[in-house]
Amino acid sequence: MSLTGFYIVCRWLHFGALMSLMGAGVFTTLLAPARYRAQLSDRLRLPIVASCWLTLVTTVLLLSAQTGLLGEGWQDTINPDVWAAVLQTGFGRVWQGQFALALLACLLLLLRGRVRQQSLLLCALLQLAGLAFVGHAAILDGGMGVLQRGNQIVNLVTAAFWAGGLWPVVVLMREARDGRCRYDAIKTMMRYSRYGHLAVALAIVSGAVAALLLLGWPPVSFRLYSQLLLIKTLLVAAMCGIALFNRYWLVPRFQRSGEGAQLLFVTTTRIEVALAALALLSVSLFATMEPA
Repeated sequence: MSLTGFYIVCRWLHFGALMSLMGAGVFTTLLAPARYRAQLSDRLRLPIVASCWLTLVTTVLLLSAQTGLLGEGWQDTINPDVWAAVLQTGFGRVWQGQFALALLACLLLLLRGRVRQQSLLLCALLQLAGLAFVGHAAILDGGMGVLQRGNQIVNLVTAAFWAGGLWPVVVLMREARDGRCRYDAIKTMMRYSRYGHLAVALAIVSGAVAALLLLGWPPVSFRLYSQLLLIKTLLVAAMCGIALFNRYWLVPRFQRSGEGAQLLFVTTTRIEVALAALALLSVSLFATMEPA
């Protein structure tokens, strides 16, 4: 595998892990009823632990890959002199903060209860916000730079709420079959749906603003970067279609159609998770290219 390919894969896994961590944190600290949070945290424990450790590992690997890309290739990924130089750059300083937060999140796994979940959510939010200060989101300076970074933070957080919350919904659908927690599971999903409308709208608007800031309007070319951006846009549109179908077609039929509608809901939600993963992969690909 080329170093660029390695960087793309690590970036994809890093974003996915962070979004999963935030999604689980939102459900277990904000959306679930207070009496149900401990039980839901236990159900989501495995993805939470996996997301924390994957975030830490990919943080180190991304910094190493970036060091090699700025140097002479694979051999410089472990070159102390190149590392020292990279750590003095803006990218290096931001990534040191990312590493500290990722390590802190892993240490927080030793805690229990609501404090742990609140702290993990805060770590995920800060790491997502930090990503707005590297890459294409940090190209512009001055007032436009502030706008660009602020818009990118909104895009990352709202996209993480949306995409990161999909897998917990699948878990909650299974929980809803248990009569003991059916009410709480359904109430949690309804809260996610209610706030999810706002999150999806903000993710779409901020994504459009980010594209306009980078490419301008009308775009002067339609090269590979713009082509991948279009693919990502189509994937997001497909996710929106599935979300609308689930919420306004399937959910009202749960009572009448019974288990059939519920199983279809779980299937379409899993498809939405797959589409979100592909959208993240497209972002990881065009993040290595010049906007054009």
